[in-house]
Amino acid sequence: MTVTHSEPVADGAIATRARPATEHDCAPPPVHPRPAGRDRYTISEVAEHTGLSAHTLRWYERIGLMSHVDRTHTGQRRFTNRDLDWLGLVTKLRLTGMPVADMVRYAELVRVGESTFSERERLLTAHREDVRRRIAELQSTLDILDYKIDIYADARRASERF
Repeated sequence: MTVTHSEPVADGAIATRARPATEHDCAPPPVHPRPAGRDRYTISEVAEHTGLSAHTLRWYERIGLMSHVDRTHTGQRRFTNRDLDWLGLVTKLRLTGMPVADMVRYAELVRVGESTFSERERLLTAHREDVRRRIAELQSTLDILDYKIDIYADARRASERF
């Protein structure tokens, strides 16, 4: 699979280039803008940007949820914009309740390459169905809460009239 990547160039135009797809192409654009022209971040900068703790970031790397993170000559991790994109996806998957084991499996499949597209699709499709089921459960619960709140609001309004 090839991904078309667009980026601003000096004269304000947009340059487009094609490159092979990677695990980092899966995430939507970041919520918080990154410093222009920068592509190396310390673990504390990534923690601040993502809201994840440094401990969690190290754990994600240790369990294989992240690809190898580059290191400086002194051994300090240096995360890239692509790492931040991947962490954005991982954060969204966690928010949907995807088990860590499934996320690790997905990361492994992404690293294998295009031959795993169908397995990745099955994994994400199954998870999407679980998310939809949980959304329906939450909507039902919300309906009950709204009903109960309306009862109490009606009772309060009735008591205020007298």
